[in-house]
Amino acid sequence: QVQLVESGGGVVQAGGSLRLSCATSGRTFSTYSMGWFRQAPGKEREFVGTIATNGGTVYYASSVRGRFTISRDNTKNTAYLQMNSLRPEDTAVYYCAAAIGMYVSAASYNYWGQGTQVTVSS
Repeated sequence: QVQLVESGGGVVQAGGSLRLSCATSGRTFSTYSMGWFRQAPGKEREFVGTIATNGGTVYYASSVRGRFTISRDNTKNTAYLQMNSLRPEDTAVYYCAAAIGMYVSAASYNYWGQGTQVTVSS
């Protein structure tokens, strides 16, 4: 069992930055690929990006590529989502998730955090 806890959300003006963290329990963090998703009100959960177990490979959704950066620190059992040049359309609840393998589909992830709200004001 893996427990995930996101933190770092908040309210920021357009053009600003936030860094989300995803802290995990247990000693198996390094065996999971980590994904980030977001869900805006009335919309389906959307893939943001995913990072391989060793951090060597990262994939991003086209909507965030060049603005968001995913990283991980296996010594701290934590994954990160650095968000720069934020836009109002980035407003959503952001979730981290863990899976064996890298996937775009939310259905492929085994474990989820509770989510953290990010609001970008114009």
